[in-house]
Amino acid sequence: MTNYYRIMLGRGSRHANECFENGFIGVDFDIDQDLTERLHLEGKEFRDALKVVYLEKHPGKSKAEAGLPCGFIFTMAIGITKGDIVLCPDGSGNYRIGEITGGYYYRHGEILPHRRPVTWRTTQITRADMSHSLKSSTGSIGTISNVTRFSTEIEKLLNEQEPSGDEQLGEDVKDPVAFALEKHLEDFLVENWTKTELGKIYDLVGQQYPTDPPEAKIDILAISKDRSELLVVELKKGRASDKVVGQIQRYMGFVLKELAESNQEVTGVIIAQEDDLKIQRALLVAPKISFYKYTVDFKLVKA
Repeated sequence: MTNYYRIMLGRGSRHANECFENGFIGVDFDIDQDLTERLHLEGKEFRDALKVVYLEKHPGKSKAEAGLPCGFIFTMAIGITKGDIVLCPDGSGNYRIGEITGGYYYRHGEILPHRRPVTWRTTQITRADMSHSLKSSTGSIGTISNVTRFSTEIEKLLNEQEPSGDEQLGEDVKDPVAFALEKHLEDFLVENWTKTELGKIYDLVGQQYPTDPPEAKIDILAISKDRSELLVVELKKGRASDKVVGQIQRYMGFVLKELAESNQEVTGVIIAQEDDLKIQRALLVAPKISFYKYTVDFKLVKA
């Protein structure tokens, strides 16, 4: 199966031109050592080894804050496979498209030293042509994001066909509000984090934070501004069921064991539009989990 990834080539795409000219993608994160000898390690073992190195360089960071960059390096070195497709913004509103043609290699002292070789296509995708959902996903925080779920739209754009994205709202969209919530709730919350009640207390650590197994991901992971508490945020469109309590507890257990320092507490927040008696009862015996409701203001304005 071919996977698709959006990859930032340096902050603000500042290294994009060099990557395009020399046929590679890469990351840095101050891990200045060749990782070839570690490529045989399993994901958790690989990331844990990198965290030690990362925290030596950044002693003020927590294990949770180290987890995301180490996860990005793992994805660059091992997670992305030969034949996968990468979309890389060039800094001017366009995305260059490339195919991974080989394995990991290291270039000491050069930009983005942890690299993969790429054959770049001549075809580009313009951000303005993307559906709203694809725009949100390719604009999400983080160096690497998996956008495989948009593979059909991406290939249509590459073939200069009209995308079947969510900007073409037609008869299939019976409930525009529910449609928007399903597609954009997480990205909207991340983009507006500092304006929320949670944003006044917590800083974002990461979005779609990998756990074990890596397919299971925390919607949003945050850390209190005094660094004493890690917060797991689970988002549900519409009504939340009591099953989400067990799900978020599993994520909290992962964070407690793998990421939290000895002096850090782990709490959780479920965000949904509605609750019911079942989840209310479940939360009565889960004091470290809070429930927040969101509201939606959907209206049409005549131009």
